[in-house]
Amino acid sequence: IMKNTFKIIGTAVILLGLASCVKDLDVKPIDPNIVQDFNQEAVFAKIYGTLGLTGQTGPDGDGDVDGLDEGTSSFYRMMWELNEFPADEIWWVWDSDVGLADIRACAWTSSNPLVKGLYYRLYFDITLCNLFLKETATASDENTTRQRAEVRFIRALNYFYLLDMFGDGVPFVTQVGVVPDKITRTDLYNWVIAELQEIEPQMYADDGTKPYYRVDQAATWLLLSRLYLNAKIYTGTEDYDNAALYAGKVIQSSAYELAPIYKHLFMGDNDKLGAAYNDAWKEIILPIAQDGVQTQCWGGSLFLIAASHSNGMNPWGSSDQWSCFRSKPTLVNKFFANPSSAGSGDETTLPTKAKDDRCLLVSKGFTLTGGATSGDDAFTKSWGIAKFSNLHVSGEATHHAQFTDMDVPLLRKAEAYLTYAEAVHRGGAQTGAGTALDAVNELRKRAHAPEWTAADLTDANLLDEWAREFFAEGRRRTDLIRFNKFAGNVNYNWEGKGNTPEGQNVDAKYNLYPIPYSDLMANPNLKPTEGF
Repeated sequence: IMKNTFKIIGTAVILLGLASCVKDLDVKPIDPNIVQDFNQEAVFAKIYGTLGLTGQTGPDGDGDVDGLDEGTSSFYRMMWELNEFPADEIWWVWDSDVGLADIRACAWTSSNPLVKGLYYRLYFDITLCNLFLKETATASDENTTRQRAEVRFIRALNYFYLLDMFGDGVPFVTQVGVVPDKITRTDLYNWVIAELQEIEPQMYADDGTKPYYRVDQAATWLLLSRLYLNAKIYTGTEDYDNAALYAGKVIQSSAYELAPIYKHLFMGDNDKLGAAYNDAWKEIILPIAQDGVQTQCWGGSLFLIAASHSNGMNPWGSSDQWSCFRSKPTLVNKFFANPSSAGSGDETTLPTKAKDDRCLLVSKGFTLTGGATSGDDAFTKSWGIAKFSNLHVSGEATHHAQFTDMDVPLLRKAEAYLTYAEAVHRGGAQTGAGTALDAVNELRKRAHAPEWTAADLTDANLLDEWAREFFAEGRRRTDLIRFNKFAGNVNYNWEGKGNTPEGQNVDAKYNLYPIPYSDLMANPNLKPTEGF
C-alpha cells in the first residue's frame, strides 16, 4: 500500500462498535452521516492506517475515537506513552497534561483518561478488523485471502497489546455487534499464537516481494518470538525454545538485514531504497507509514520528533519544537557509568565518547539532576534525546515543513537478535542462528560498540542492551517486567517512580493497566482488574 492510500476519505463503511466500549468513548463510523456499501480496498487501507492515523481529515477533525483529543488518540502515541512514561527511560515534562503525571509515577487508576484512551483505541481497531473479516468471509480469491490474513495479523497485534498491558479478563470478540465476554490472559495468549500460526502460510513469503507497507511471514515470526519470550509473564510457564526458534527464523530471513547505520532508521527517508538514500528500510519489518503531506497526525513520528526537540539542539526536520520529553538519568547511565566524563556533547559527538553509535543523546545545555517536575526548566534536567530527526540522508528537503516523513519502525529485525540472545541465555535451544553471544554482537558491531565476551552475557547487561538498542521505541515497560525490574519489591528505581524524585518501589498491581471503570459499568461480563 502506498503512502497516499492511507489518507482514507470518510465514505468507506459504517462500523458497528463493541457494545462494551461505546458508552463512554463512542466508536465513530467512518462517516456518520452517510450509509455506504462496504468498500473492501478502502477498509483494508484504513486498517493499516489505524497504526498511524487518528481520523478521517488529517491531523484534526472527525477523529476515530470520541472523548479524547484527537492528537493523543493515536494507536502508536498512546501505546508508546503507556510503555515509556512509567519506565526508566523517558521523562514527560508537562504535568498539566491530564492523566500523565499518574502514568509517570506508576499511580494510575481505572479512570485514568490515557488508560481509557488506549483501551478504546485498541478495541476500535479490533472492531474494524472484525468488520472486514465479516464482510469478506465468503470470498476466496487470492487477493482477499491474503488481505484477510494481514487483517487477522493486525487484529492479533492489537490483542497482543491488550494481553501485555491489560492482562487477565479483557473483553474478547471476533464478531461485530455483540457484547463480548472476558477472556483469561492464558487463553488470550494461546489464541494469539494459534491465530498467527494459522495465517502464516497465507501471508506474503519472506522473500522481499511484499509491498513495503504490508506484513509478511517474518512479521508473524517476530511477533510470535515476542510472545514466547514473555510467556512466563503471560501464562506462568516459560517457552524460551520457541522464542529462540521464531527469532532465529527472522535472523535467518534473507528478506531483511540490519541497517548499516543505526541513526538512519529514524530519519525522514528511512523508506527509500537506492544509493542516494540510507537503506534503513531493509531492517524494518512493519513500518507505520508517515509522510508530511499524505499522513498528517499528531501521534506518529511528529510526536517523537517535535516532543523531544527544543531550541539549542541541532536542526531536525520539523518546524515544531514541543520540548515535552527528555531522558531520565537512568537512560544516560546505560551509555556512561560516569556521565560527567562525557562533557558537553550532542548526537554528533556523544556516540564516539560512548563508543556506541546508539548514544543519540544531547548533554550540551542540559544537566543530569533529574527530579524537576514540570515546565521548560524540567526539560533540561537530564539529557535530551536526538534519536528521531526526520532529516533526509540524501539531503533532500522534507515533504512538509511541519509534519514528518519518518516512518515509525514498529517491528524491526534488530529485535530478533536480542530476543534470540535472551532466550538462549535463559535456556532456550540454540538454532542455526548461532549463539546468544553471536546475536548480541551483531548489534554491537553495527553500533561500533565493543563486542561482548561470554562473561558479559548476564541478565543485567541484557536488560541494559535492550535499552541501548530500543530506547524510546515504546517497549521498555514490557522488558522491565520480564526482568522483574518494574513494579513490586524489585529495588530498581528511577526518577519519579512512586511519585518521589529518586524513585521508590510501587505495588505489583502496576505491572498491569486496569480495565476502565466505564467499561465495567457498560458490560456486566467484565470484572475489575485485580487491585483496582
